[in-house]
Amino acid sequence: MTVQPVMDFHVRLAPRAGARERLLAALDDCGLDRAVACAGGTIDLDRLSRQLILGGHVETDAGNDAVLAACEGTDGRLVPFFFANPHRLPGAYRARAAEFRGLEVSPAVHGVGLTDPRVAALVDVADTFGHPVYVVCLARPGAGVADLVTLARRFPQVNFVLGHCGIGNIDFYALALIEDESNIHLETSGGYTCVAEAALRRLGAGRVLFGSEYPLQHPAVELAKFGSLRLPPEQWQRVAWDNAHRLLGEEKP
Repeated sequence: MTVQPVMDFHVRLAPRAGARERLLAALDDCGLDRAVACAGGTIDLDRLSRQLILGGHVETDAGNDAVLAACEGTDGRLVPFFFANPHRLPGAYRARAAEFRGLEVSPAVHGVGLTDPRVAALVDVADTFGHPVYVVCLARPGAGVADLVTLARRFPQVNFVLGHCGIGNIDFYALALIEDESNIHLETSGGYTCVAEAALRRLGAGRVLFGSEYPLQHPAVELAKFGSLRLPPEQWQRVAWDNAHRLLGEEKP
């Protein structure tokens, strides 16, 4: 890959001292120009791991105020997304939506499936504000990729982003499910190289987004994954930069 600007479409910022400085240092170390930031630290990793296997949920609000504060003063380098808690009324998101650039919904954390009316109410707000919706799916009834497809068909004007190459590291089935759904994009953090490569072939470079899930995964690891694919420069530019700006409603710099 040639040297081109890169936007990390998925990093996390926990409400902890020095979190912004550590994130910006990691971006600098990896030569990343911008990043979409979602709240982190909503659930401790031991509990999250148990929930992924056994089920369960928390009703904790994410640190959206900390994300917004961290993004301020970065001249647009950090782009804030609102991490919604479906256990709250959608008015909490609606009242703050103009301050953010997108929405995240995670059944893995809050345990509310994508078929739940509370999620649809949040997506309806995202539709009003032109926000893309980042979604983490699970191998669980109501929270799977097929359920995301159903949700995306209900809101055809909303751009959805399926996080982490689907479910697990080798989810070719997710690619098959979303292949014909033009408003569902794929963010690649965590997935195996073979899935990222197949996504480019099946979905096209215009629907694939580079992301890292920092700090759980260092951006250097995800950059190495794409480096091994030796993409043509025009493909890498779309994955690393153009697609993210299009979903955010920004003119290509």
